[in-house]
Amino acid sequence: MSWTNAQRYRAITDAKDGELSVLEAKVAKSIWRQKYHIQPNYGLLNDPNGFCYYNGKYHLFYQWFPFGAVHGMKHWYHLTSTDLVNWQEEGVALMPEFPHESHGIFSGTGLVNDNQLYLFYTGNHRDEKWQRRSSQCLAILSSDGKIEKLAEPVISGPPQQYTHNFRDPKVFKKGNHYYMLVGAQRESLEGCLLVYVSDDLKAWKFKQELKTNHDSFGFMWECPDYFSLQGQEVLLLSPQGLKPKGNDFQNIYHSGVFIGKFDEHVGYFDTDSFQELDKGFDFYAPQTTQTPDGRQILIGWMGLPDTVYPSDHDGWANCLTIPRELSIKNGQIQQQPLQELKQKRVKTTQHQIKVVSSRERLKTIYSEVGEYRISINVGTAERVGIAFRVGDDEETVCLLDQVAEYFSLDRTRSGIPVATDYGTVRKMTYQQSVVQLTVFLDQSSIEVFVNDGEAVFSSRIFPKEDSRYLDVFAENGTAQIEIKQWCYA
Repeated sequence: MSWTNAQRYRAITDAKDGELSVLEAKVAKSIWRQKYHIQPNYGLLNDPNGFCYYNGKYHLFYQWFPFGAVHGMKHWYHLTSTDLVNWQEEGVALMPEFPHESHGIFSGTGLVNDNQLYLFYTGNHRDEKWQRRSSQCLAILSSDGKIEKLAEPVISGPPQQYTHNFRDPKVFKKGNHYYMLVGAQRESLEGCLLVYVSDDLKAWKFKQELKTNHDSFGFMWECPDYFSLQGQEVLLLSPQGLKPKGNDFQNIYHSGVFIGKFDEHVGYFDTDSFQELDKGFDFYAPQTTQTPDGRQILIGWMGLPDTVYPSDHDGWANCLTIPRELSIKNGQIQQQPLQELKQKRVKTTQHQIKVVSSRERLKTIYSEVGEYRISINVGTAERVGIAFRVGDDEETVCLLDQVAEYFSLDRTRSGIPVATDYGTVRKMTYQQSVVQLTVFLDQSSIEVFVNDGEAVFSSRIFPKEDSRYLDVFAENGTAQIEIKQWCYA
């Protein structure tokens, strides 16, 4: 289906009688509906927004277009949780109302202030020539659950010398002032962040472009986040337009972090190298929040812009990743699965196997929805692998290659192909003979944590419904594999 602008730019209040219930019924028949990941009931989900802890609950919003699996008129859909595992749907929180947001409520952040949740977002407007006009806006969620928008933007547009690719405000307090980082683009078509300052969260003054050690780094910087972690400062962003470099930056767009020092007085972030957050195929626009016990939690969009997914034909697209706990080790960001996910475990199976130059199908463990802890000792083998969702000519493979010294996730035969122009294998350099994996498998996704979060590979997969076997294999030698599986409720 080819969507016209009129079809794309409708608010949910414009739905015809029965239109959404028909779409929801269609989506319910999709074989790729997830069991424990956040996903839309219908339509398209993308960036997580406004992620924070407020009034005894976690609040999470996401970008949502209700009418189909395309990027159209964006709303904010609202979820709440007490444990980051079980989520309550609160419905649409923000939708277009004013002229400056006539074509969508774009991404933003949440900040608790005076027992209220301040929601900063980008208002998207298209003029009569279809030129983009972006502004930064504010809505306030009170403890009684009511949301009130300011009728006018708090920042009406970008300063001179910057384009209207000007979006995704991140607001935080440092010292006695509030700061806003906005994703931006110079007129020279280079990505950057702009810094604004305020004393009351409503009147904002442009300070300057944030200076970094990476002056020319892609054509657009999106979805900034900033937080302190273990006494260090972290700048998270999603730059667009990076060229592949070794095993890094293999997807159409990327997300990662700088670990450094933000000097708010001079608008400078002293950075080290950019660390890509996820080595898989589908990950973008993550946000973080801090738990009451001090953990920094990240959730990302398990998808990418400008990418077609097989579930699009079923009337829905995309999901979010599982929550991850962040830490820093030896100057590198580490990501581990949220501890609270353990409550979903309902059935445990264990298996140890010695594989000698062969491929074997496990008889006690199948590729079921849930969590897997896997230890691989390559031994004398050249290559050792585990294949998930195995069926007729289908498999998703985790491979440790001792000869070429890499670990990889291969979705060449994972079912209906996705974004093959960007390749079907993702790798990281790996020079050890033992690897520990934690794998989260759902109906249409796999997330692989390597060695307690040294690296993560997040990917959507779209196999047949009956591709449910789990195989192990070793090439040219003997390997030892241990697997512990927890099925999820």
